[in-house]
Amino acid sequence: MHLLSVAGTAALTFSLGDAYTWKNVVTGGGGGFTSGIVFNTGTKGVAYARTDIGGLYKLNSDDSWTPLTDFANSTTWNNWGIDAVATDKLNANNVYAAVGEYTNSWDPNNGAILRSSNQGTTWSRANLPFKVGGNMPGRGMGERLAIDPNLNSILYFGARSGHGLWKSTDSGVTWSNVTKFPNVGNFVADPTDTSGYNSDNQGIAWVTFDTNVTSSGKATSTIFVGVADKANPVYVSTDSGSSWSRVANQPSGFLPHKGKLSPKEHALYVTYSDGSGPYDGTNGSLWRYDITAKTWKDISPGSDPYYGYGGLAVDIQKPGTLVVATLNSWYPDAILWRSTDSGASWTAIWEYTSYPDRNFLYSISNTNAPWISIDQSVNTKTLGWMIESLEIDPFDSNHWLYGTGLTVYGGHDLTNWGTGKNVTISVLAKGIEETSVQALTIPPGKSLVSAMGDIGGFVHTSLTTPPKAELPSFTTSTSVDYAGNNPASLVRTGNDASASAIQIALSNDAGATWNLDYAAQASTYGGSAVINAAGDTILWSSSNAGVLVSSNQASFSAISSVPSGAAVASDKKNATVFYAGSGGTFYVSKDTGKTFASVGKLGTSNGVNKIVANPSVAGDVWASTDQGLFHSTNYGASFAKIAGPTQGWAFALGKGTNTYKYNLFGFFVVNGVTALFESQDVGVTWTQISDANHGFGSASSNPVTASLDTVGLVFVGTNGRGVFYGTP
Repeated sequence: MHLLSVAGTAALTFSLGDAYTWKNVVTGGGGGFTSGIVFNTGTKGVAYARTDIGGLYKLNSDDSWTPLTDFANSTTWNNWGIDAVATDKLNANNVYAAVGEYTNSWDPNNGAILRSSNQGTTWSRANLPFKVGGNMPGRGMGERLAIDPNLNSILYFGARSGHGLWKSTDSGVTWSNVTKFPNVGNFVADPTDTSGYNSDNQGIAWVTFDTNVTSSGKATSTIFVGVADKANPVYVSTDSGSSWSRVANQPSGFLPHKGKLSPKEHALYVTYSDGSGPYDGTNGSLWRYDITAKTWKDISPGSDPYYGYGGLAVDIQKPGTLVVATLNSWYPDAILWRSTDSGASWTAIWEYTSYPDRNFLYSISNTNAPWISIDQSVNTKTLGWMIESLEIDPFDSNHWLYGTGLTVYGGHDLTNWGTGKNVTISVLAKGIEETSVQALTIPPGKSLVSAMGDIGGFVHTSLTTPPKAELPSFTTSTSVDYAGNNPASLVRTGNDASASAIQIALSNDAGATWNLDYAAQASTYGGSAVINAAGDTILWSSSNAGVLVSSNQASFSAISSVPSGAAVASDKKNATVFYAGSGGTFYVSKDTGKTFASVGKLGTSNGVNKIVANPSVAGDVWASTDQGLFHSTNYGASFAKIAGPTQGWAFALGKGTNTYKYNLFGFFVVNGVTALFESQDVGVTWTQISDANHGFGSASSNPVTASLDTVGLVFVGTNGRGVFYGTP
């Protein structure tokens, strides 16, 4: 292979932001964990939902949600991890969020407290001297961030990793450690975890002010703090935080997930579980603390708490009315209970009649996301799992919301519960798009197909209405590709490492139906598979078995001439040709994947990130690497390095109006800027089409595809904010 210089002598041109319009491809159901929901208790209609990898959302009057943190880009991607949120009772325009994804090495950046004085339209930030864990274990506990309801310049934040309790006295501009707080927490989920993910101290779980005593303009005197310490879970200050003590006679043995105040009762309700969540929970309890009498009472509703307790809602309008949820009840479904007498008695949302038959006190609707199952007759976790966020609107006892590991549910007739009338539960996640997108493809003349984490993916027959069903077979899909000369033929891979089921599937009708490819072993999984132009040969760069090939559904065989983990692609016109790249070296097969030959290095590249073939010209192929973007027109025999990009990740060719017929779209570093770029002239000039309001998170995580039928239509998958589509 010969490395050529860029043809011609035209100087690189780099411009900012031709006006692209960005919208989410609608799934309507969230698709991820909603870890917290908070209502403003001073102003009706103000509420926020936080997610672990998809940022922060604001509730709209029509039950939809508006994203508030789409500014996160490749530098600030960890701002999509929201570990806590607080809304100001005294000034509903103020909202605060603790941001950061991980406290271990997976996130190189410290966290921050974001603050907004216009309900999240714009933000300022206060950087913290430690990391914040919006996607760490225990992320559903909370809220860790609280605003003093009598003096809103005072805020508290409970940190992880042994950093203790922090306080701001200037509305979140600066923060200092509360050195007198005696307990930084000690619970770690798995001390043997060398990654640091499960072995980090989960720290402070929540901060709750006693709003029963009003002293506007003065700091609230009584403050409760929940700590991830099974022996010493709850602390209190009665002198505005000057001193702290362990609450006397409190229960121990579990972790405090939620601490909710019922002001008119002057009572604190606390849910406990033996694990920190969000996936665990095999035991727990619910307690009521009478603040005046200083007495504790176990009011747990379940006789056999094999699930632990998570979400907890207190009805401010109806003292003594509360709803509590199992953290995780894996069979047959989650359980929620409602009490109208401070926990003395409870009514469950469902109950057994004669096992396994059940009586349901609710009906459920998935109109906003038809792909979410609402079948009550089978073990589908209809009510959800990972239920940590559960709230009753402080101005409307009928309005309630709760988050799960998949979506947000809720309704507007909560007081029907226990009256002989069913409660109506609906999917209320419209506007929340929190999927982790692994791959995208849009075959010519066909619909967009996505491969997603946790929910498989979709065929998106519409960009503006939700799909009716998930892609079958795989909980997580890792790749999807189409055959160049037969665009209805698709291949898709799954990521189940249990060896219990085959992890590759084929479709002959553009994704409408799928069949497992029994040429594969069930032990092979993950990675990326591509299909040749004719649709009869699959090349699979798997996660655990190297690179394999199968023709006409014969058994997959290993290819020794390509390194494991190589990036792979098929020529979209010549059915005998596949491409691969690894360690900066480019490989070509001209015998339908049976053998590969190295054709040389891509300049000084040390890694090949993505290979894309021209949809209509054989032998025309592109590759992005850690050193930029390369182009060949002769099956990789020689490559030209494209001026401009100095590093590249996912990219795509889409319909253009130039003589080459295609525009380039992709995540590159150009002139030191990491962003999404477009070139309409085969890489001579580049325009940044991501913007200050649409950063798309981490550039290295985002798949890209583009329409071959509509000029300028590009799709971007994200790790936590679903799929975006952009038009000029």
